[in-house]
Amino acid sequence: MANTRFDADRAAELRAELADELRAQGKIVTRAVEDAIRRVPRERFMPSDTDLAVAYGSDNSVITKRDEHGVAISSVSAAYIQARMLEQAELRPGMTVLEVGSGGLNAAYIAEIVGPEGRVVSVDIDPDVTDRAAGLLEKNGYGTRVLVLVADAEHGVPDEGPFDAIIVTVGAWDIAPPLLGQLRDNGTLVLPLIMNAVTRTIGFRREVDHLASTSLEVAGFVPMQGDGRHPDRVFLLPDSEGRNVRLSFDSGIPEEMSQLDAILATERTERWSGVTIKHGVSFADLHLWFAWFLPGFCRIAADEGTELAAERGWFPFGVVRRAGFAYLAVRPALEGEGVEFGARTYGPDGEQAAAAMIEQIQAWDRGGRHTEPKFGYWPADSDHSRIPAGTAVMPKTHGVISISWSS
Repeated sequence: MANTRFDADRAAELRAELADELRAQGKIVTRAVEDAIRRVPRERFMPSDTDLAVAYGSDNSVITKRDEHGVAISSVSAAYIQARMLEQAELRPGMTVLEVGSGGLNAAYIAEIVGPEGRVVSVDIDPDVTDRAAGLLEKNGYGTRVLVLVADAEHGVPDEGPFDAIIVTVGAWDIAPPLLGQLRDNGTLVLPLIMNAVTRTIGFRREVDHLASTSLEVAGFVPMQGDGRHPDRVFLLPDSEGRNVRLSFDSGIPEEMSQLDAILATERTERWSGVTIKHGVSFADLHLWFAWFLPGFCRIAADEGTELAAERGWFPFGVVRRAGFAYLAVRPALEGEGVEFGARTYGPDGEQAAAAMIEQIQAWDRGGRHTEPKFGYWPADSDHSRIPAGTAVMPKTHGVISISWSS
């Protein structure tokens, strides 16, 4: 009993420290979200062997289920992104809110914010996940405040809604029309939207026939399952020792990928952009810029022992041009206070691949690095002629996404 009391006291201390930290970071900006973070016992929604320090780390996600291949398919999101998404949703007392992707903890936070006059519905496609979430919510006093259902949100939630806010806690490649149809006029939708393999958690507000972004956050999530799932296409580049570099394409797969066979056996060259950045400064929007404006863009993973995996300071983004492959690299700059961006490349068309990447690094430096982009989501049945001129668009199954960077 003494140890239990000590753990409860320690958890309360860590909960208060977490709320203070998130407030200082700007992830919490309203009293309602702060109160929810302070009230809900975060550790009770984690696996029983989770250390309190892990449960209350602001940047720690905790996996709750893996598939047969060991891939994470359900998790408790990091505290910083949970707080941020709650803020992005602009929740108020009395609202009806849908959560897509159950775990229990986030639904408890939502229930605290919308209060006893509000309504919370949490859905997941996996009965194991919903059973766990419903049990934890019941055990911790939220059983009558949150309805947990098994459903594939790609088809909406039958007999529920409309919703004042929808919060999606799994990576979504597109927005399903039945789900969007359950959002009230002027309602908010917060979701981690996958755009050419790069994810941003976007807060959208419904405006007549489309969605307009109100906020943006960098985060990663387990991908959506069910009919909304959109798996990447993966190609292997073997080296001379049989180890592989994997290139993952969300869309826009280059033709004749066979031209890259044995490309890692060619001499590697490099090219530098002249664009620098100081240590400790985020350049996450460079990745987003690549995803939108660099044809042949891909994500990279490398087996241990390959030249790419062994190289210090490389980043997992690349580009393919015919028989050329280049990847983002850095070298020391600014008298040791920062780095310069560049491209290292392989293959007979490697120079073209590197030139394409360098061109977009420089374009980002001119037009993207100092501003936050604005997004729109335009369903297939909306008036696409209203998309502002000069705005880039990315096609999806059920509509298009627009993006604009204003210098």
